Amino acid sequence: MIINNPINKKPLKIKRALISVFDKTGILEIANLLAASDVEILSTGGTKQALRESGVPVTNVSDYTNFPEIMGGRLKTINPLIEGGILGLRDIHLKEAEKHNIKWIDLVICNLYPFSKTIMSESCDLSLALENIDIGGPTMIRSAAKNLGWACVVVDPSDYKKIGKELIKSKTISFNLRKKLSTKAFGHTAQYDVTIHNYLKKEKLPSHLSFSFNKHSTMRYGENPTQEAAAYQFPNNNGNNILNAKIHQGKPLSFNNIMDADAALNCIKEFDSVACVVVKHANPCGVSVGKKDIEKTFIKAFNADRLSAFGGVVALNKTCNKKTAAEISNNFVEIVLAPNFDEDALKILQRKKNLRVLSTGKILKRKDTVEIRNIDGGVLIQDADVSSLNKKELKTVTNKTVTDEDISTMLFGWKVLKHIKSNAILTVKNNTTVGVGAGQVSRVDAVDIAIKKSGENIKNTILCSDAFFPFRDSIDRIADKKIKAIIQPGGSIRDAEVVDACNEHKIAMVFTGKRCFKH
Repeated sequence: MIINNPINKKPLKIKRALISVFDKTGILEIANLLAASDVEILSTGGTKQALRESGVPVTNVSDYTNFPEIMGGRLKTINPLIEGGILGLRDIHLKEAEKHNIKWIDLVICNLYPFSKTIMSESCDLSLALENIDIGGPTMIRSAAKNLGWACVVVDPSDYKKIGKELIKSKTISFNLRKKLSTKAFGHTAQYDVTIHNYLKKEKLPSHLSFSFNKHSTMRYGENPTQEAAAYQFPNNNGNNILNAKIHQGKPLSFNNIMDADAALNCIKEFDSVACVVVKHANPCGVSVGKKDIEKTFIKAFNADRLSAFGGVVALNKTCNKKTAAEISNNFVEIVLAPNFDEDALKILQRKKNLRVLSTGKILKRKDTVEIRNIDGGVLIQDADVSSLNKKELKTVTNKTVTDEDISTMLFGWKVLKHIKSNAILTVKNNTTVGVGAGQVSRVDAVDIAIKKSGENIKNTILCSDAFFPFRDSIDRIADKKIKAIIQPGGSIRDAEVVDACNEHKIAMVFTGKRCFKH
């Protein structure tokens, strides 16, 4: 029977508390405060042991219920004396509670087994994962959160001071605080269930999709000052990403900083050899791959388009040394990120107080995961484009052929091209970008911009296109530019027309058979 009863909004006097926590941060302090306030404390397992060893008076839940912990600890707190004590409406269920010897439990302090940490372990299998699913904890939390008129629940150790402050002042907990803590508690159990659901589901794109995030940081504003913004992170995520990077100096990262730094990090993960990526407004504007010298590689990447690189993000995939830091400090950039930094490099970069310096740890390859994009009313989910391209997949379709060196340059260009907004055209030479035409509404416009950006360096470059050429107009546009070869997916109904244009202008063309749009 559903009872529609007015919620008790009066301050709640705490006479009895149940404490059962995995994270024991601050638990002794709040338990001692409760004991000093003559609050009876019930507890279980490791929490009970920790409290007793510290001299806090505590009653074992098993002694309280007169029912032992059984089934290897799987059954401890699921008992009418516990759940009834939490859930009972004091103004309605008093006689029923007295009849069954149920005593009220006014405060529940509980947090859950770290399921998300357990499943991140390489040794975790299904059996271990299932064994680390908390049953009694979520039941107590949800019971107290539901009955916020007559019970208070605390799931976050950072909230102990809040309840402690009110208990010291009045020996009660206000309704406003109980409501806030109840809201947080439902979020805690919701996140817990979502993590379990996502672990157990087999499909990459299931019929029901749930996500849960923890706030990482609040920002001054979003893309524009009129937009509020914050960064959120998957629970217990310790991956090689921007949100886990160590910030050595500079102001907190803004919304746009994170977007650009993420783009730079994702692009540089394409390369094993020494590489530098410069990103501006989420697009690579300069990328270079070298052999050993990270300083020279940075100079090549930055000089590929110095105008666009101004105020950009610099990403390195090798340690930033003193010489490289000195070169970087001669230019204006917002962020420099690298696996790590020499001490001398950090000292040099410290001279630019507003420069944000981030170390990411060893740069790892991108993982086969999914990308989430918001649309009005929902989200779009797709595989992240972690695809690669190799020599065997390339098909020369023109009379003029390409050399092994050309192919190596094409494969370099393709790795960069994957990270440029579509429509995208890129010219490359000597494993360095020359001109980037990004985010255009027509392919021929992207070609024009790439040509303009390439300037006098366009001779003997490789032109890369993220999708097929729908007409020969783009080829005719570059006829007199002495471009050496073109790499593109192919697949247009006018491929033959485009190939004929290349033959007329004596430009080699290679098909990949796959495109790399990035909207």
